[in-house]
Amino acid sequence: MDTFFKQLINGISLGGIYALIALGYTMVYGIVKLINFAHGDVMMVGAYAGYFVLRAMGATPFGFCMALLAAMFTCALLSLVIERCAYRPLRSAPRLNSLITAIAVELILQNLMRVLPFVGPNSRPFPTLASKTYRFITPSYPDGLISISTIQIIVITSSIILMLLLTFLINYTRTGKAMRAVSYDMGAASLMGINVNRTIAITFVIGSVLAGAGGVLYATAYPQIEPTMGYIPGLKAFVAAVLGGIGSVPGAMTGGVLLGIVETLVKAYVSSRYADAISYCILILMLLVKPSGLLGKKQIVKV
Repeated sequence: MDTFFKQLINGISLGGIYALIALGYTMVYGIVKLINFAHGDVMMVGAYAGYFVLRAMGATPFGFCMALLAAMFTCALLSLVIERCAYRPLRSAPRLNSLITAIAVELILQNLMRVLPFVGPNSRPFPTLASKTYRFITPSYPDGLISISTIQIIVITSSIILMLLLTFLINYTRTGKAMRAVSYDMGAASLMGINVNRTIAITFVIGSVLAGAGGVLYATAYPQIEPTMGYIPGLKAFVAAVLGGIGSVPGAMTGGVLLGIVETLVKAYVSSRYADAISYCILILMLLVKPSGLLGKKQIVKV
């Protein structure tokens, strides 16, 4: 039982990170119907930004907060450049063009980080905060039924706060209303006076800010970074977005947490070699059984 609860905490921690990254996928897809495969590598850039700040300021709580802010700011600027230079010129082109461009941007970011002299192709240890483990003891389990580390508390708490802030922004702010209007009907939103280009750019920025935070949290939980580190988490986050219903913000959150829990339980009770395969099997089954995802809505397309 103690192993189950330990893995459950690990799964919630990992799932919170997947959810943050998946939100970027689902927000961009919900507005411009683009699968931004470069999103995982934006997360990687955020992890490196946090790394350099922690190296300069030290692995302290204040340094971690500054690393988080630096990662989010760096990823926000990067998203503006990518959206303006790579995606906006292709907005009226067939979707396949944008998809190929997203893959190209992914490869450019990976290889650019490899050749930068202050980054390089080799992996680096990520500075982490000093961690302490807390145990919840009961008479039946004197060794602690549930144990949770400081790092897990930070990851879970940060993920929850960021997701709540996003929910508030989307549902209760003018920017969020504009995003929902553009997602529903871009042409009608433009006629109603909404600046579509600015709204789409803001959507990219918000998604990338969450990815930057997710990169620092992921590197904190798994303290090693390299230029290709965003590929697998980005792919898992895409699976989470599809699982929850791509285009649905609550779906991305739900899918991320569920995927993280399933992955850690498989590693604990089956084998770590099958964890990735089972994640992708879940994606295939979801597409076969309920293509719209757990919380997604069916869309009627005229032909």
